Amino acid sequence: HNLEMKHLPGADPELVLLSYRYEELERIPLSDMTREEINQLVQELGFYRKEAPDAPVPEEFQFAPARPLPTLLPPQAPAADDETLPQHDKEEHPEL
Repeated sequence: HNLEMKHLPGADPELVLLSYRYEELERIPLSDMTREEINQLVQELGFYRKEAPDAPVPEEFQFAPARPLPTLLPPQAPAADDETLPQHDKEEHPEL
């Protein structure tokens, strides 16, 4: 699941890991690896192997594999000793 094989004639085989935004995260050369080693690598990276091509994928693997989606930290309130931002009158910005 979430693994696509593309054969590029003349190119050395490599595993290209992409983020959920399709940004390249890492390239792993596969030339010196056996099929078993590649299967183990893919499993260690968190890819889910379906029993059959049309088999359902468990919910926890829907957005897998390699790295979890980044979570946004909630905004933190300024500490008591932090300087506060200056206040502006609404007349300075009538659109607000």
